[in-house]
Amino acid sequence: MHTSNSLIRLSAALCLAAGTAKAYTLTDTFDKSNFFQDFNFFTAADPTTGFVKYVGAAAANTSGLAGYSNNAVYLGVDHTTMNPTGGRESVRVTSNKAYTHGLFVADLAHAPDSECGVWPAFWTVGPNWPASGEIDIMEGISDSVTNSATLHTSSGCTMQSTGALASSKLNDGNCSSDTGCGMSTNDTSNYGTGFNAAGGGVYAMEWTSQAIKVFFFPRAAGIPSDITSGSPNPTSWSSPIAAFSGSGCNIDQHFMNHNLIFDTTFCGQWAGKVWSQNTKCSALAPTCDAYVAANPAKFASSYWLINSVKVYQASAAKRGVAFEA
Repeated sequence: MHTSNSLIRLSAALCLAAGTAKAYTLTDTFDKSNFFQDFNFFTAADPTTGFVKYVGAAAANTSGLAGYSNNAVYLGVDHTTMNPTGGRESVRVTSNKAYTHGLFVADLAHAPDSECGVWPAFWTVGPNWPASGEIDIMEGISDSVTNSATLHTSSGCTMQSTGALASSKLNDGNCSSDTGCGMSTNDTSNYGTGFNAAGGGVYAMEWTSQAIKVFFFPRAAGIPSDITSGSPNPTSWSSPIAAFSGSGCNIDQHFMNHNLIFDTTFCGQWAGKVWSQNTKCSALAPTCDAYVAANPAKFASSYWLINSVKVYQASAAKRGVAFEA
């Protein structure tokens, strides 16, 4: 009897300790100290058929398309070559490590400017696309001034936007459609030229079995102290700029084993496809490819400057792990 009571008291104490543990624990940090060891360079043809030629690590280093600047990781594009054969040189890098669930926090000092023809993205994707899903955290095209956050899946996944910032709009709830289930935003500090003018900021993507959420914090407005201290607590943050959830999609069946990707492509299946619909850009050249080929200097600011990407995993208490006597 005495032994049983002791075990019960011990179990209660352990549960109490678990309940007070912080929600997320840091598992990986990618920054200037290890980024190019933990990300690999993609050199195949662009899957989105862009006017781009992705180069490997050696070529990117030699040509200055990848390296370090201002104590951050630099990923740029060729902005000097006129009429490059086969596409403008750029880089696309993919994390060696893959994840299912987590909190992904990217501190970005600079992203590609809003410029006709450019198509940059920070995203995650699983194998055998689209069966394992895709999460576009930060993405846009040409002279877009706001971010679009989008999910892509195989059939059988529809999402709602419950909990998202009121000013964000869910354009399509069907994640297997051609455009995916995407949310458009209206904050000009969260993408492109406006993002850079405000000194960049922090993007965070929280991925659980229940929801996928994207948060943005402009540097000029201040980054939450729990992020800067390394103890992020999404429940204390303001509303996400994008939130995807609902009974129409089993997240764990449609999203798994994602690698992190940064890339900058040009034209292709999005920016190129809608070129004629953009009156500003289409007035500059008859096609997207023609504009990108003939105007290298316009892409001098088409670069990423990454202070860090940190990956956190839920603690035992967050995952609901129970202690038994």
